Amino acid sequence: MSKKKDELKHSDEEELLEAPAPEEQKTEGVEEEEKEEQPEKKEPSELEKALALAEDYKRKWYSVSAEYDNFRKRNQAAVANAYAEGKAEAILKLLAVSDNFGYAYDAAPDEKTKQGIDKIIKSFNTIINSLGVEEIAINAGDPFDESVAEAIMNAPCGEGEKPNTVSRVLKKGYRQGEKVIRFAQVIVTAE
Repeated sequence: MSKKKDELKHSDEEELLEAPAPEEQKTEGVEEEEKEEQPEKKEPSELEKALALAEDYKRKWYSVSAEYDNFRKRNQAAVANAYAEGKAEAILKLLAVSDNFGYAYDAAPDEKTKQGIDKIIKSFNTIINSLGVEEIAINAGDPFDESVAEAIMNAPCGEGEKPNTVSRVLKKGYRQGEKVIRFAQVIVTAE
């Protein structure tokens, strides 16, 4: 009998172990109901995948295209600016030649030499003007304007002179467009 009891005991234990717990039975039913309520998600078809990929490529293409346009515009502006600065720098160096022609004209001993130097100065100014450079018109007696001239010295006011006026122009000033590339150097009257 003890063997039968042991066998019954083991078989009951096995049934208990094999049988699902009441809680497990409930959750299995709920899971099945949830599966039935939720529609099954289909995996996207090849066409849908290709359309999504094409849309992604299109978006990236627009982004890269806009980025390239911005890059091109920035470089175009930088190149134009560098060209203008290089041109102004070269012209500035040539203005010293113009000054020397002016000094030679003032120191010329005879009229024929002055005429020859004057022709050279006119030719030089024509070339400079064709590059968009013009002389800043400052004469003795004009009021001093610090936006186009720099005062090298102060001189006492003479008879009939007003203070803060140009007494003498030492070097001519030049501008290219609205930008002053060389300020005129002048002597200014002081009180």
